Amino acid sequence: MSDYDVDLFVIGGGSGGVRAARMAAQHGARVMLAEEYRVGGTCVIRGCVPKKLLVYASRFRAEFEDAAGFGWAVPHSSFDWPRLIANKDREIARLEAAYTATLENAGVAVVKSRAVLADAHTVQLANGKRLRAAYVLVATGGTPSYGDRIPGIEHAISSNEAFRLPALPPRVVIQGGSYIAVEFAGIFAGLGAQVTLVYRGENILRGFDDDVRHHVRTDMEKHGIRVITGCTVAAIERHDKHLSARLSGGNHIPADCVMFAIGRRPNAAGIGLEEAGVEIGKDGGIVVDAYSRTSVANIYAVGDVTNRVNLTPVAIREGAAFADTVFGGKPTAVDHGDVPTAVFSDPEIGCVGLTEAQARARLEQTDIYRVMFKPLKATLSGRDTTVLLKLVVDGATDRMVGCHMVGEGAAEMAQLAAVAVKMGAGKADFDATMALHPTTAEELVTMRQKTASYVRAAAE
Repeated sequence: MSDYDVDLFVIGGGSGGVRAARMAAQHGARVMLAEEYRVGGTCVIRGCVPKKLLVYASRFRAEFEDAAGFGWAVPHSSFDWPRLIANKDREIARLEAAYTATLENAGVAVVKSRAVLADAHTVQLANGKRLRAAYVLVATGGTPSYGDRIPGIEHAISSNEAFRLPALPPRVVIQGGSYIAVEFAGIFAGLGAQVTLVYRGENILRGFDDDVRHHVRTDMEKHGIRVITGCTVAAIERHDKHLSARLSGGNHIPADCVMFAIGRRPNAAGIGLEEAGVEIGKDGGIVVDAYSRTSVANIYAVGDVTNRVNLTPVAIREGAAFADTVFGGKPTAVDHGDVPTAVFSDPEIGCVGLTEAQARARLEQTDIYRVMFKPLKATLSGRDTTVLLKLVVDGATDRMVGCHMVGEGAAEMAQLAAVAVKMGAGKADFDATMALHPTTAEELVTMRQKTASYVRAAAE
């Protein structure tokens, strides 16, 4: 590789790019990474990490209310949005510095610059400098989508801008029904805003188990979030300092902030991929094989820009697998099956594996175990909430193929349930596990009674 300036040039300093760059350097490669904004990418800078911090903040109001049932007299509380954002910014700056230091300590050269492909082996920086690379890894992530341009869309914000609002808006309209929309609905409502969630489908959280979708929507509405389905925001109108969201059905909803969270698209445009001959899919993502290699032999891509499973841990695993494959002498394909996921909504969701509908479509026999109950904490707090736990089992083999949870700690439980699902544990293995009492998680190993069993018809 002596004919090249570097062995590997990474475009994008997010989770996948950082992991790939560091591991490639540890394998002995000469590595340079370019990031035009801030090292850490969407997850660290304007995604999962700051969002989770805001989620924590939004839950304190309910905790203060719950405390009374446990004998605490909590004085009148108040919330300071600018202070929260300043503290969040300070933590994000610390994390960015840590990510940068980790790269540099591994021997990666980090350049704060936009980088584009001039050809398959040539990368051009914003200052005009060109470098030749034996391999190029594209890890540019995704960017918020606003969908079809509607009148007044310039007044809307995305999740990016939500982290930089100067004040908490009293009235928020959010269009969307998936992770980001549902999570920010809980954040804004928990911090005291009046929230309306607008979604075009029949119910929020498409792709999740139907029981989970119904349960979460019901709880959100109990706690004051207005959920409107079957329509979209058709226009946004400004009236002095306030906004009005006109829905496709004709209704107007007054707002101080309108947020679009209808999904993200791969950030693949304008970086020279077409000029280098890299194939782009119909969904806008970079087409890759099982080893993250594109249609050009020396160019690879990982993370959300490939539009496979758009989750941070997946990008990290893909980045590591790329480094092992190309520089570690250990070809590694990432298994994208049974990836656990969480929605940090209120109530929280954690799940892994097949939904009931997916199992019934694929398996000869599907057994369902399902329980709903009032959590112990709510017996004294008086909070109107219930926990949902659901196990999906292959009736022919007894193998656990899906686990779906709604309630406090659901994400933490899902991580460990994912181990069982991934290793092929059976329902009998859960039954044989001693319960840990009193916990919510104990219900996962004490469910004995099937709530439903389905046999797929031959015609299906």
